[in-house]
Amino acid sequence: MTAAKRRAVPEAHAATRESIERAIEHIWERYSEPVSLDELSKSALLSRFHFARTFREITGVTPGRFLSAVRIHQAKRMLVDTPRTITDISSAVGYQSLGSFTNYFTQSVGMPPSQFRHLAEGTAVGLHPSENCSGLRVYVGVFPTPILQSPPIAAKIIDAAYGHPFDCVLPDVPPGTWFVHAVASTRATGPDRRTDQPLFVDRRDAVTVGAPRDLRVSLRLRPRRPTDPPVLLALPDLRPLPTARPIAGRVG
Repeated sequence: MTAAKRRAVPEAHAATRESIERAIEHIWERYSEPVSLDELSKSALLSRFHFARTFREITGVTPGRFLSAVRIHQAKRMLVDTPRTITDISSAVGYQSLGSFTNYFTQSVGMPPSQFRHLAEGTAVGLHPSENCSGLRVYVGVFPTPILQSPPIAAKIIDAAYGHPFDCVLPDVPPGTWFVHAVASTRATGPDRRTDQPLFVDRRDAVTVGAPRDLRVSLRLRPRRPTDPPVLLALPDLRPLPTARPIAGRVG
């Protein structure tokens, strides 16, 4: 391969990612409306087939599942930040049926909308900003999907240093093919419409477990990308420990 061709490959990859990010921005802007695959592929300036395949390769999920995740994420925001009724919120995020919204919200977040609102008012759920960007309290869990939603198969909270690899052992993981998610938050980034999303994440896809066992995974937190699906599960309190406490590089 010539030098010119080698330069062209990453440029092509960057252009494709930018196309998918345009479609994702379209989802965030139009999540309350019916959004078709044709509409999204046009916003990305890609053919319908190429768009659907590339979107899944980059995000790990289909455009439809990404859209559904954005809708539930925005519903969580409205439940916390507004006095709107659950019926109003259901309609505002694109659901025509309150029952369908409540069922999918409960499945994704781990509790019904009314309970989520009640607990959020008491600051019992959600991520809290870290006082120190270098040391983070990290939620690590094993899930059946590439979106962090529904109760985990196994999970724990650990302390880790941002920018450094760390190991985590998750107990009693049953046989299957799983996705391991890690998530943490910091106040390093200014506010925008997605600040209640985690700002640091990592994921291990298609982790196969043949027999019930403790699962050791190596992770390294990175800044959240626009192509990362929203986190839907109501996470536990992730307030950081005092900065004087040592941060472990390897956790058993």
